[in-house]
Order: sequence, then structure tokens, then C-alpha cells
Amino acid sequence: MKNEIQVFFTALMFYTRIPCPSWVDHSEEYLNKATRYFPLIGWLVGLVAAAIVYASHFIFPTPIGVLLALSGSVLMTGAFHEDGFTDVCDGFGGGWTPERILDIMKDSRVGAYGVIGIILLFSFKVFALISLLEFNFIYGIKSLILAHVGSRFTSVLIMRSHEYARADASSKVKPLAKKLTTADFFICILWLLPALLLFQHLLICLVILPLYLLKRYLASYFQKWIGGYTGDCLGATQQLAFVLILLYCLGLCNYI
Repeated sequence: MKNEIQVFFTALMFYTRIPCPSWVDHSEEYLNKATRYFPLIGWLVGLVAAAIVYASHFIFPTPIGVLLALSGSVLMTGAFHEDGFTDVCDGFGGGWTPERILDIMKDSRVGAYGVIGIILLFSFKVFALISLLEFNFIYGIKSLILAHVGSRFTSVLIMRSHEYARADASSKVKPLAKKLTTADFFICILWLLPALLLFQHLLICLVILPLYLLKRYLASYFQKWIGGYTGDCLGATQQLAFVLILLYCLGLCNYI
């Protein structure tokens, strides 16, 4: 039990900006096991975002509540995944060799591809969430939670099936990149199931299909260009899966 608490706080420290006890460190042993709690981190961030939306709707119009919720999510994670998304946009948009792509992704500067990509990404998030909440407020909140949990699970799928890009082995996320054991993978599934059961409707479970197709495409694309995935690739996967889940829930509005 003590070791599991250590692993959980390691995941919390690595994936968020939430303060952790002083005895938690970046032990490689615990970092490798921390992935099993990645979808659970989605629950924590998603519940906070949902609470912000709920509290805001008593005071502000829906668009303001959505912006506050997204801002809260970014503050909680330190824009960890959004940064990965912009790096992937710049790297794969401007690089034509594995070495060049990886070099661009490591560059702290943001280029045109990254700026355009992040603007479009947040536009999809904002307008999809506004539409969901205005259709049915509770349904919109459930969709927001599922997006946080399910998108992180999608990143886990890539870590389960593909190898880390060897050319980028010096990255700080490398200790997280060992393939998940079967037991750890099923733990991740257990964190996902309650998010699906929130809706109490079979159709919502079918979101797994588009998420799997997204994972297949992105993993294949990353494999083709850089021989695997990096931490930035996982961040981009999480962000794209987040938008995909919102759009899927929006598409189901007339059927649930």
C-alpha cells in the first residue's frame, strides 16, 4: 500500500502542478509505474474543471464558464499536454527527417504550425463544450469528465503498443516509456469504465472505436517519421483525443 501511494503521488507530481508531499521524488522506478494512474489524473482534472463549470453557471454565461474551466485545467497541468501538441505541430509540420523533427520538438520556441494548431485546438474545445452545455448542462459536464479521462487512456494505448523513439532516449519522459504490463493496462481500463458509466447509455461506449482509430493513425504516423513516439507525441494524442470525445458526445446529442 505504501508503494502504491508513492506511485500515485509520483503520477500526480509528474502530470500536474498539484503540490505533493516533500518525500515524493522523480524515482525512475515509480515513474515507470505511474502510468497506471494516468486516467485517474484525468478524473481529478476533469472533476475540478466540471466543478468550475458548475459554479460558474450561477454567475456567468456558459462561454465564460467554459473558458474558466479550460483555464483551470491548464493551470492544474501546467499546459503539459498542450505544450506537447504545439511541439508536434511544429516538429512534424517543419521537419522532414527524424533528426530534424526531434530537434524542432525539443526547441522551446513556438512556430507558426504550433500557434495555428493550438488556436484551432482550443476553438474546437470551446465551441464543442458550449454546444454540449447548452444542449443539456449535465450531459455537457459528463462529456467534459469523459474527455479528460478517455483522452489520457488513449495515450496509454500508444504506450502499450509501441516503442519509445530511440533517437530521443535522453528525454525526461523516458522513464515513463517502458511498455505497460498487462496488469497496469487493466488498471487503466478500470479508471476509464466509471467515466463511460456516467452516461448510462450503451452508445457512449462506442466512443472507444473512434479513439482506437485515432490511436492507430497517430501511432502509425509517429512510427513512420521518427520510429516511435515521444512525450510530445503522447501530449498531442491526449489533446486530439480530448477534442474527438467532445465531438463524439456532441454527435450523440439527438440519440441520448
